[in-house]
Amino acid sequence: MALTRHFRRTIVERVRREPAFGRHLLDEAAMLFLNGEPELARVILRDLVNATIGFEPLASVTATPAKSLHRMLSARGNPSMDNLAAIFGALRKALGVQIRVRTVKAA
Repeated sequence: MALTRHFRRTIVERVRREPAFGRHLLDEAAMLFLNGEPELARVILRDLVNATIGFEPLASVTATPAKSLHRMLSARGNPSMDNLAAIFGALRKALGVQIRVRTVKAA
């Protein structure tokens, strides 16, 4: 259990020290969702929320209770698309990121 706490603290510290790392995590979460790995994407988003805006401010921005947001962003969470869009929007704003979608033709 201590290893998990240390890892999360390391993520928070690195995102605060290196904003580009946070932007890459947001990109990775989006790619995971799009590629069918929502459990891992939610966990990355949870760590990113903790490292940037925090759950209480996110609750204010999304008009969703912080406790519900914690549940949504657990590995077993089940956020609606509206909630995911609000979470991504808040993180994009906090990180100063624009999301562009492009498709790549499969080989």
